[in-house]
Amino acid sequence: MTIVETPLEVVRLTGDEHRWDFALESAGQGSWEADIANNTVYYSPTWKRIRGYDPEEYVDSSSEVWLARVHPDDRERIQETIRKQNSGEIKRNAFEYRERHKTGHYIWISSNGAPVAWAPDGSPTKLIGTDTDITARKEAEERTRKLAHRLELALEVSQVGVFEGNLQTGELLWDDRIHDIFGIPRERAGLRDTEFDRALYPEDKARVQAALSEAVRKRRTFSERFRIIRPDGEVRTVMSHAAYFQDADGTPKFVGANWDVTADVLLAERLKAANVLAEARNLELEAVKARIEDQSLHDALTGLPNRRYLEQVLERAATKELAGPERGLALLHVDLDRFKQINDTLGHMAGDTVLKHVAYVLLEAAGLSNVVARVGGDEFIVVCLNETDEARLGALAAKIIGELQQPVVYEGRNCRFGGSIGIAIEAGWQIDPRRLLVNADIALSRAKKRGRNRFEFFSKVLQDEIESTKRIADDILRGVEEGEFIPYYQPLVDAGTFEVASVEALVRWSHPTEGLLAPGHFLKIAEDLNVLATIDRQILEQSMRDLDAWDRAGLVVPSVSVNVSLRRLDDDLLIPSLRALQIAPGRIAFEFLESIFLDEFDDKIATNIDAIREMGIDIVVDDFGTGHTSFVSLLKLNPSRFKIDRQLISPITERHDQRRLVASIIEIGKTLGIRVVAEGVENMQQAEILRDLGCDLLQGFAFARPMKAPDLVSWLRAQPCHRMVRKA
Repeated sequence: MTIVETPLEVVRLTGDEHRWDFALESAGQGSWEADIANNTVYYSPTWKRIRGYDPEEYVDSSSEVWLARVHPDDRERIQETIRKQNSGEIKRNAFEYRERHKTGHYIWISSNGAPVAWAPDGSPTKLIGTDTDITARKEAEERTRKLAHRLELALEVSQVGVFEGNLQTGELLWDDRIHDIFGIPRERAGLRDTEFDRALYPEDKARVQAALSEAVRKRRTFSERFRIIRPDGEVRTVMSHAAYFQDADGTPKFVGANWDVTADVLLAERLKAANVLAEARNLELEAVKARIEDQSLHDALTGLPNRRYLEQVLERAATKELAGPERGLALLHVDLDRFKQINDTLGHMAGDTVLKHVAYVLLEAAGLSNVVARVGGDEFIVVCLNETDEARLGALAAKIIGELQQPVVYEGRNCRFGGSIGIAIEAGWQIDPRRLLVNADIALSRAKKRGRNRFEFFSKVLQDEIESTKRIADDILRGVEEGEFIPYYQPLVDAGTFEVASVEALVRWSHPTEGLLAPGHFLKIAEDLNVLATIDRQILEQSMRDLDAWDRAGLVVPSVSVNVSLRRLDDDLLIPSLRALQIAPGRIAFEFLESIFLDEFDDKIATNIDAIREMGIDIVVDDFGTGHTSFVSLLKLNPSRFKIDRQLISPITERHDQRRLVASIIEIGKTLGIRVVAEGVENMQQAEILRDLGCDLLQGFAFARPMKAPDLVSWLRAQPCHRMVRKA
């Protein structure tokens, strides 16, 4: 049923009704009357003004239009209330809701109404009521709620507890944080001032009670620091501020806040006991005071100073306390080994337990005269003031490493980890804290690279290595972009006829200033930079271009083998990129170092190797005999050739046992159907021995050194035409 608004003159009001309406209008309440039987509704001028309409303006009052103006979050609740009213479940309705103002924003309405006439079936036929604009009150309530939430959040973050004490009855009201500070269960209620008195430390009780009595008598603020004894026997130091007030009925009360300052007091005592230089002591005491005022200077988990605090200590120490010809500063950068595995397997709670233990170990080892800070997830810095003796610093580092190797028990399980330490020292008039931190980090990286669970000192030699590595790394990245990595080719010859059977592409770096560089100058750094796979790809593509050029020139080079790194084999894009090159079967071989082919190489690498073989690319195992390949792994890899490492070839002219070893390896190849290459053949005596032992192919300086593509062309043309073979 649709109810429409009737013009004001149609709805007649009696004198009493006029007075009632006037009273409501004066109170700022808009009245309304809905005559369901006659399909009419009356809205007072104030009702309309609340919603932004003129008193004479027509307002569509159909239920559909009105509900469209109601905020979506309030519609279901209001409809349910109206349903209950119409069904007789409730005699009147009163609800608060949001309605869209004529200008588009929402206002809050408090609506009160009730039926005043009913049909024979009990359904209401006429309803009257009032609407009040409560937007201002709702906004004030929301501001109050947000303010209370921010206050509660601030108290929670700062761990400040709030209390109220009734001075007449002795009743105490404590929030959860006060319960935690005093060690009393949160659910315990009915606390009285005797609980507080019993908790006071005996030596502090008289002073605190006297100060409290004085504050009550003079109605002044109470502010004291004192110790308490918790039910579990633990002694804590508490700071308390409270103010006297009287509530509405005149009851005298104290309201205030307590917070635990035990850690700050302990740190202050440690610094005092350190008996360092007077100014250094003042520095630390000032830092303690700053921590009380600003907890951002300390790590929340371990209580140790954080990086910001450490930087302040180093800066002030270097400029004020330690600058001098015979003074110095040392940093120990400690990083935990295998810490991530603890977090991954036992969870972060176990990791937190380990970090707290590490903080304790470092504090105990460093002693009172030094500073320990946590500067990262599992990284710590030990600052040794006025210490430059490497022997003592090394002994301290060794002690720390030994302590960190002891397992930490968490929920019945041993957490095993270790620590690596980098040590940097500076002495003299000018000490640079930033440089010290960088140098300690460099030394730490060296310790980790050399096996972890060890310490390393920063030195000029190490600095030179770092700078050299950085320079080479920059040059490598530029060289990759400029195409400076090129192939040098070394022939492989048939062991029986000495005819050319294949060539191997060996990477060289044509450096613009350093000249031609062998792989030993750049391979490790290129691998660290993750560009070795790119270099492999460039050498392969250049080798294919050269092979094509040799074919067009009528030179017979049966195949080219190129070296491939393990990282390249693990590349998801390797196989698609190889297919795009359209490599002719049998013309390219991939050489893999034996040391990368352990029995456990993963499924992804195995899949890529199978795909490589399916494309007609031969598999060659390089440096066989020096790595870890088992017969099972060799069978699984199924290479077309393997190359006996030069270290095994060199002694065969002098040592019969070495010759027998090489013979055994050759026999393994023949048994498995794998062609055997001897590399590093330096003279014809070695070549003849290897030929007699049954070796298939030979490679080495006895035949040719690695050479550029044009030089290889000249070399090939100098060979008798009939000494070239097509199959490798």
